[in-house]
Amino acid sequence: MSDIDTPGLVEKTTAPHPYGGGNAASSAAERRKAALAEIDEAKFSWFHAKACIVAGKSWRYDIFSIGIAATMIGYVYGHGGKNSSNQDLGIKVAHSVGTFCGQLLFGWLADHVGRKRMYGIELMIIIVGTLGQVVSGHGPGVNIYGVIIMWRFIMGLGIGGDYPLSSVITSEFAARRIRGRMMTAVFSAQGWGNFASGIVAIITISAFKNQIISEPQNDLAAIDKTWRTIIGIGCVPAAAALYFRLTIPETPRYTMDIERNIKQASQDVDTYLTTGTYVVDPIRNNERAELPKASWKDFCNHFGQWKNGKVLFGTAYTWFALDIAFYGLGLNSPIVLGAIGFGGATTGTAGYKQYKSLYNTAVGNLILAVGGLIPGYYFTFAFIDHWGRRPIQIMGFGVLTCIFVCMGFAYNKMMESDAGKKALVFLYCMGEYSGGPNTTTFVIPGETFPTRYRSTAHGISAASGKLGAIVAQVGFAKMINIGGTNKFLPHIMEIFAFFMLTGFIVSVLWTPETKGLTLEELSQEDQTHFVKDTNAGNDGGFKGSDH
Repeated sequence: MSDIDTPGLVEKTTAPHPYGGGNAASSAAERRKAALAEIDEAKFSWFHAKACIVAGKSWRYDIFSIGIAATMIGYVYGHGGKNSSNQDLGIKVAHSVGTFCGQLLFGWLADHVGRKRMYGIELMIIIVGTLGQVVSGHGPGVNIYGVIIMWRFIMGLGIGGDYPLSSVITSEFAARRIRGRMMTAVFSAQGWGNFASGIVAIITISAFKNQIISEPQNDLAAIDKTWRTIIGIGCVPAAAALYFRLTIPETPRYTMDIERNIKQASQDVDTYLTTGTYVVDPIRNNERAELPKASWKDFCNHFGQWKNGKVLFGTAYTWFALDIAFYGLGLNSPIVLGAIGFGGATTGTAGYKQYKSLYNTAVGNLILAVGGLIPGYYFTFAFIDHWGRRPIQIMGFGVLTCIFVCMGFAYNKMMESDAGKKALVFLYCMGEYSGGPNTTTFVIPGETFPTRYRSTAHGISAASGKLGAIVAQVGFAKMINIGGTNKFLPHIMEIFAFFMLTGFIVSVLWTPETKGLTLEELSQEDQTHFVKDTNAGNDGGFKGSDH
């Protein structure tokens, strides 16, 4: 391995091994320990930065851009200049259903086929699904809404695959002391995707301003071009990241623990992540090790133990509860935008009203993203490796519970005055800002499970979250107008408060703290006899303490 200066280190073989045992590795188990130590103790390097950039390049731009694009589609193709409630719901929820399926499918595939082999495929699906929306049309035998919904479902499959793959690849390459920040940096790209969708919408709407204002209502080509442009720009970051995703190396943990090729894993560590601290002896050709193998029976045995099953339940339920409120906040967006002066225009020609409504919506969403969502990510980034994941998640759910209690029980009172509306805007932004759980529910499932089930379990957790989003988008969208327009909204906020309270309770009871621990420690599997050297014909188990 190459030499890298380490403070206080005279020779590479003098540093104590964090997994127990000596420094020189001769058996398969010791080689695995040395390779893992290289990963866990590595200094932050360009490879770590590159992994974060490549993993975050999907941006989730397409999730946020559809909000304003759907309004434009209604102007052009909707009856009476707007989508019906079912058409609007279909366009917006199609990607969530696709994402749910993609999270489960790609989570499983990444554990059985490999992270590297699947990474990039999900990005290709996103690109194809996005381009399909851009060129969607209609005719006597096909309805454009059906075509767009189909392509958004396909795009959602790719977005769903991106969740477990990006999380697991980042966690398995990250050093333990910076793992939380690396994974948060990847997930924070979602905030920048929201920001970018607002910027692109503002620029595109401004570029077509004169045509939108001057067009007669039976010729809406400018608006048609505008929404297609906004959606299509989503291909740019995905295409930029595609080459790097296809060429990223397999994670050493997958190579060791699933492919059982410790030789190749050690070479990869030496190439990409070596600290020069722990020495791996020359490895015999074709040396492989015997490790626990993934199977349905083993999966049931592992998660059938309460100590493991409760963690999977905890990561899945807290993500479910969080996304009910996170996506449900969108129900309040039009009211909040109106309160800050970014509602639709009430005077002027029909074309001017359309332009002003679209422009104000884009600017207003940008303000909400900057005022709440993005700062929330970087608050979490600053403290996740110092405070830990669990305190941030518990605190976040507690704050969100209070926010939704206030928004629900005091909603009607706040809407009676300008000061009250300003308070509503503040609470809305705080709901986005206090979204620490929005990040920790992504981070923790990528850390707490064994390598052979890490991606599968993350996919299950993420799919549970997306199920919560579907419940919010479909169920609460149908309930919001019970008793009149937006009349049931305060009660929906109260329901959100209940789910935040349950998220708080589950986080307290069953959310593990992962700060500063290795992925092997977090797997809750005894590492003492985890590896058997099949070449040596004897037990190559760990000599260090049990984990």
